[in-house]
Amino acid sequence: MYSWGRSVRSDCALLALPCRTEELPPLPDFAGSYLPFGNGRSYGDSCLNTGGALLSTHGLDRFIAFDPGSGILCCESGVQLAEISRLMVPRGWFLPVTPGTRFVTIGGAIANDVHGKNHHGQGTFGCHVLRFMLRRSDGAEWLCSPDENPDWFSATIGGLGLTGLILWAEIQLRRIENPWIVSEAERFSHIDEFFELSESGTSYEYKVAWLDCSGPGRRMGRGIFTRADHAPAGFRREGAARAKRPAAVGFTPPFSLVNTWSVRAFNSLYFHRAGNEAVSASGHCESYFYPLDHVRHWNRIYGPRGFYQYQCVVPSDGQGREAVAELLRLIAGSGMASFLAVLKQFGDRPSPGLLSFPQPGTTLALDFPNRGEALHRLFASLDAVVMAVRGRLYPAKDARMPGNVFRAGYPQWHRFSSYIDPAFSSSFWRRVMEDE
Repeated sequence: MYSWGRSVRSDCALLALPCRTEELPPLPDFAGSYLPFGNGRSYGDSCLNTGGALLSTHGLDRFIAFDPGSGILCCESGVQLAEISRLMVPRGWFLPVTPGTRFVTIGGAIANDVHGKNHHGQGTFGCHVLRFMLRRSDGAEWLCSPDENPDWFSATIGGLGLTGLILWAEIQLRRIENPWIVSEAERFSHIDEFFELSESGTSYEYKVAWLDCSGPGRRMGRGIFTRADHAPAGFRREGAARAKRPAAVGFTPPFSLVNTWSVRAFNSLYFHRAGNEAVSASGHCESYFYPLDHVRHWNRIYGPRGFYQYQCVVPSDGQGREAVAELLRLIAGSGMASFLAVLKQFGDRPSPGLLSFPQPGTTLALDFPNRGEALHRLFASLDAVVMAVRGRLYPAKDARMPGNVFRAGYPQWHRFSSYIDPAFSSSFWRRVMEDE
């Protein structure tokens, strides 16, 4: 079995859970450990359990209750964000925080405490979780909320599925007037301009930038900054009420279609297409939030060796800004262009989870074709820059960070360890703990 990045293979059993939370029997006898498994959209090995078993929540896909007055939704942990969007957007409700794909489950969104383009205002997904039911391997079920079993609530949010199995969760949705997003895109030519744009226009709910990391010189640090809001009441737009039907990559090519030349060509066209002036646009919310979802199995374009994503967060102070510039210099100098490079700023709203990734600062996410040792040498250089300013890497996107980098970035790891279910583990956790 592979995770989404397809750079790590894992031999593990996949056990399907019954389709009703009230019908769940005790965990089956198994020689190894267990790990909850949603839709496998983690890029590295945090959703894998080599030598153990994955507890598939695919069948736990029921909507339990919804209050149309308050927007409080209760559903089982296997429900995907795509289904929530499909049912709730026409009713005037939307997810308060959403990652870049809608094909993740509620359980996965909580376990990774995912974030979106509005972290500066709304924080992480876990900030909008009201409560959930956690089942431990001994059969005990604990209702967890900020007021009831709060320690377990904090350990499970961002806890990578290691504290037990989430049966169902209750979340607070946000009101919208229609399915449209109105946005404005503006080019910038230097990383300092990104910070100027990001710190201005604070009234916008969503802010993110695409970066051109394909080479040194004038290319380095240039990009396109996008700010957006949900369209107001009365907004009218011609066109389809939903996003277009997605295409698909039907096979895995024998080599990566993402290389230095293809990335440079794409980035140049994409950058210059934006024009010199800010450009306003509108579109369906699914098109804005989930552009990669319009090409199913897009991860296949990286070929049989797959790809790695490197996502870090560094402080927003002077040292942090210089760290971002240094990361870009190292990437440009390596010749290993990233097809996807996303830059945004996190706000100061604290995440509720002990191991939640976001912290106040700037986050940079990059995808690299798997080029073996040469790429890992680049990663080691990037790690050193991130550690020097007390930043951290994102476990949900990671497939290779050394244990010392993880433990330095997440000083609460030792406290978190006491909440791990004794029958649960993961390939990721064993990897980052193996030298402890």
